[in-house]
Amino acid sequence: MNNHFILASGNSHKAEEFNELFDTSILQVESAPEKVDVVEDGSTFSENALKKCLGYYKKFKQPVLADDSGLVVGALPDELGIYSARFGGEGLSDKDRAELLLKKMDGIKNREAYFLCVLCFYFGEDEYYFFEGRVHGSIGTEYRGEHGFGYDPVFIPDGLEGKATLAELPDWKKDNSHRAKASKHAQTFFRERDCQKA
Repeated sequence: MNNHFILASGNSHKAEEFNELFDTSILQVESAPEKVDVVEDGSTFSENALKKCLGYYKKFKQPVLADDSGLVVGALPDELGIYSARFGGEGLSDKDRAELLLKKMDGIKNREAYFLCVLCFYFGEDEYYFFEGRVHGSIGTEYRGEHGFGYDPVFIPDGLEGKATLAELPDWKKDNSHRAKASKHAQTFFRERDCQKA
């Protein structure tokens, strides 16, 4: 059974990314016909993911997948998280934000951090599901790597030999990112759910 969703995003590449992560015989995602402006004023990743789903479902009347993700930094508890994409204010590039983070972390010993992704699969007001993925690591001391985006060039994942950033580990990231982990949880759930329905 194929569960088909539109993606609550104006980024067509994001739908392609999800279809690479999913077994498309179980879960399939397509770009929304147009972008819907949603006010993301929730206090958690889950609230914001649900708000995106509601906005797109209201417009297109079909199942929606929304993703809300960010970087949580232990030493700066109120500055990133759900505000990761707005860290430092308007007009900054991804690189500007990552370099601002390095500057703010200068001299701080506690460099623990994690990436968090929450996926919301929305079928209607009585049926929606959340799945979460995390990657734990630390904030490095320099900007390194050509393959990532956002904060990848300053984030060093735990559990690997060496001190490579996510932006230097494209193959590892493909299978182990916070988005990949959340996607695996979702796929397992829907596979089992569909087997029970069959």
